[in-house]
Order: sequence, then C-alpha cells, then structure tokens
Amino acid sequence: MAAAANNNSSAAEDTVEEEVARVVEQAKELQEAATSLIAKSSHDEQSLRQKALSLESSVRRCRCLLNRNNRLAPELAAKLEEDLQKAICIMADGDASAFLPSKPQGRFLKMFLGPINVRASRKDVQLKVKEEYNSYRDRTALLFLLFPSVLLCLRSWVWNGCLPTFPVQLYQAWLLFLYTGLALRENILRANGSDIRPW
Repeated sequence: MAAAANNNSSAAEDTVEEEVARVVEQAKELQEAATSLIAKSSHDEQSLRQKALSLESSVRRCRCLLNRNNRLAPELAAKLEEDLQKAICIMADGDASAFLPSKPQGRFLKMFLGPINVRASRKDVQLKVKEEYNSYRDRTALLFLLFPSVLLCLRSWVWNGCLPTFPVQLYQAWLLFLYTGLALRENILRANGSDIRPW
C-alpha cells in the first residue's frame, strides 16, 4: 500500500516537473519569437524612415528645380506643382508621416498640450497620448477643488465675507486655461482614433 502511494506521488511529481519544464520551454520560445519580431519590425521601421527622409529630400529638390526652371510652359509648371503638392499631402497626412521627423510645436501649443506628439499613428504613441491626458486631468482635478476652497476660506477669514476681484479673475483665467487644454487634448485623442467621450 505504501509502495503504491510512493509510486503515485513519484508519478505526480514527474508529471508536474514535465509540465513546468514544458511551460518554461514555451516561455523561452515565445521570448525568442517576440525578440525576433521586434528586431524585424524595428529594422522595417528604420528602412521606412530612411525611405521617407529620402522622399522628403526628393520633394524639396523637385520644388527647387521647378522654381528655378523658367523654360517650362506655364500649364506644365502648374500641373507639376499640383502633382508635387499631392505628393506632399500624401506624405504629411497619410500613415507615412509617422516616419518623418516630427516638427517642433510652437510655445503656445506646448503650453496647452504639454510634451506630446499631436500625430500618433503607432499604438504605443496613442496610448502614451491618452495616458498623458488622463494624468493631466487627474492633476488638475485636485486644483479644481482646491482653488475655490481656498477662495471661500480666505473670504471667511481674511476678506470679511467679501471676494476681491483679482483672485476671482485669476480663478476664471485658470478655468479657461484648463478647459481649453482639456478640449484640445480630447480633440487630439479623437483625431488619433480614441473613443473618448466629450465632457
């Protein structure tokens, strides 16, 4: 009886050991496949980035040629300029724009949006934009509650039941900044495919 129990225990241990070894082997295979895929996609992305830069350079060169060449018929020059503009629009508005270097945003836009990329074609960048929006909203929610509370406390304790104009205007200016920033960020999220609900 004891020998049978030992055999069953040994068989169960062997089965568990084999199962764990199989899972470890599958994890290693998955890791190798993921590494291979990431390396391949990184290589493909780098290749597309180089092609996009080369094409952008070719567009600039063609534009210079068109501007310098006076001997072209006006109709032909207009048609070539229109075709070149189509190529620029395809590159700027299409999926290929993700592989072009991002243009720096102005200070006004950075003030409202922070350090985010307005155009996000890759999923990880889209998630980063959404994460930054949620972080901004959470940070400002605390100020949204704190600012009026401080104004009410100061009204009671310092200003004898009366609110001065400047702190109220400061709060209203901050609200304008907050709502404008939130609206811009939500529109960017919507443009990048997010299903965020408007407030």
